[in-house]
Amino acid sequence: MTKPILLVSLLSFCSLYKGTAQDIEPRRWAPVPMGSHIIGLGYVYQSGDIYFDPVLQAENVTMDVHAVAGVYIQPFKLGTKLGRIDVQVPYVSARWDGLLSGEPTVKKRYGFSDPRIRVSMNLIGPNAMNAKDMLEYYKSHPVNTMVGVSFAVTFPLGLYDEDRLLNVGQNRFVFRPQVGMVHNWGLWSYELTSSVFLFSNNNHFYNKQVRKQKPVIAVQSHLIKRFTNNMWVSLSGAYGVGGEAIVEGNELGDQHSDLLYSASFGMPLSRTQAVKIVYLHTKTLRDVGADTDSVGLSWTKLF
Repeated sequence: MTKPILLVSLLSFCSLYKGTAQDIEPRRWAPVPMGSHIIGLGYVYQSGDIYFDPVLQAENVTMDVHAVAGVYIQPFKLGTKLGRIDVQVPYVSARWDGLLSGEPTVKKRYGFSDPRIRVSMNLIGPNAMNAKDMLEYYKSHPVNTMVGVSFAVTFPLGLYDEDRLLNVGQNRFVFRPQVGMVHNWGLWSYELTSSVFLFSNNNHFYNKQVRKQKPVIAVQSHLIKRFTNNMWVSLSGAYGVGGEAIVEGNELGDQHSDLLYSASFGMPLSRTQAVKIVYLHTKTLRDVGADTDSVGLSWTKLF
């Protein structure tokens, strides 16, 4: 596979900042040929309304978030199977405005958020091979299906202060097993991915409390059209449910039920560089949650 084709067909940049655990990531399972190395840098602006339980006396709360993240992707071989390791390190600047007990309140936070490492393996599809052999594989298999699994860990290394209710770090581990499939036919692709988010306890939650959270179950789907000039577009949708918080043994009744919609556009800048533009809308289906809009721009380089 030539470098321009490799760059545009393989690279994708996930959401840099999420108000909830969910994200939307088209081209998640695209294989990266052996011998490739990928670095990336992205920016996301997210704004929206947050809806709290009335007992908290927080009303008309809005948020504005600017996030930047660096990413490194490295393929590896396990037996004959092709895998990859993704490392993401985000930096976040956030502002919340609203009424707290009827009084106007503004909170600002900025700093490094929690980094994430993800290991993925393609179980069905092309084996571990270099770019040239992968190009031959796709030429001889214009219609093909891939199936992959992954496991991601988000580490509690971001900025966190237990005396503050709002932070850019979570002070807990997040474990995310994931399984997905991709069906390619010609210049079209369809992807379906399911995830489970598992949360460790935050033993240093606000006011020296212990915060637990139930798992979130999520599914996302993508329809992707590639073009002969190496540009591509995608339309995506996702749904997630669960995640009710428990503080000091008391269930908060804040279970998530969220819909996400997204459109993405990718194009090459050169033989080894590409950019992607993303729009994402999230909508809560419950009285507690958030409605947000996000726009993002990412750059990736193959070497």
